[in-house]
Amino acid sequence: MTDDPEARTTTRAVRPYVITGGRAGAGGTPLPWETLVTATGTAAPETLQPEYRMILTHCRGLLSVAEVAAHLGQPPSVVQVLLADLLDWGLILSRPPVPRAEQRADAATLRKVLHGLESRL
Repeated sequence: MTDDPEARTTTRAVRPYVITGGRAGAGGTPLPWETLVTATGTAAPETLQPEYRMILTHCRGLLSVAEVAAHLGQPPSVVQVLLADLLDWGLILSRPPVPRAEQRADAATLRKVLHGLESRL
């Protein structure tokens, strides 16, 4: 057992409505679970609650909203509210989900490439 009280405190002991300040939504459109987020590297205020600090610690690289929720042990809806706050404060950046390949590619171009490859075989 550790003597550090902060190490013994977990976010699971705190109700989600306390973590979000009673908010059930982010105010705007919630971030999809597959949205990628990363910390900006801006110094966080000392008064930032522990859940926000944990998010910033985990988001040194790109992580999805779902992955952040898994690391925190909180429901994705709670993490969406927290991430929206961090976005508003400029402490994280978000990148929309990458569209599926069939949504990005032109089918006619892909057929031409396929026929070109077949003609070489």
